[in-house]
Amino acid sequence: MIKLTIWIDSDACPKSIKEIVYRASHRLQLPVFLVANSYMSVPPGSLVRSIQVDKGADVADGYIVENVKTEDIVITSDIPLAAFIVEKGATAIDHRGELYTEENVRERLSIRDFMKEIRDSGVITGGPAPFGPKDVEYFANSLNKLLAKIKH
Repeated sequence: MIKLTIWIDSDACPKSIKEIVYRASHRLQLPVFLVANSYMSVPPGSLVRSIQVDKGADVADGYIVENVKTEDIVITSDIPLAAFIVEKGATAIDHRGELYTEENVRERLSIRDFMKEIRDSGVITGGPAPFGPKDVEYFANSLNKLLAKIKH
């Protein structure tokens, strides 16, 4: 039996990703917490719960960091949050299916900060590629591999 909770940094998480997590929750009987600054609807009668935190920058992130356990999985595209999760020894994965590790999360923080400096200086930069079906498929495969690895 898997003893973990899946946490979703829910404000910016695509609906298609949440639906994949809901199916995994049902299949494996895993609790899921959606943490957001606003109300999030959840499937009725499921193990999925919505946690609404106060409005404010990083309040949802702080709640997740405070409550996550080392065996848990956190789904977030927020790189600073992912860094805290990895630091606590838990697993972080983004909504495109990329697993954050001690090695890559620091690099991503540096790139993020560098790009912010460039944007703040007035240079226009492009954002991430549009989120699409291949990202959803990659996320589903990554989550399934992660859960299978944890299960054994």
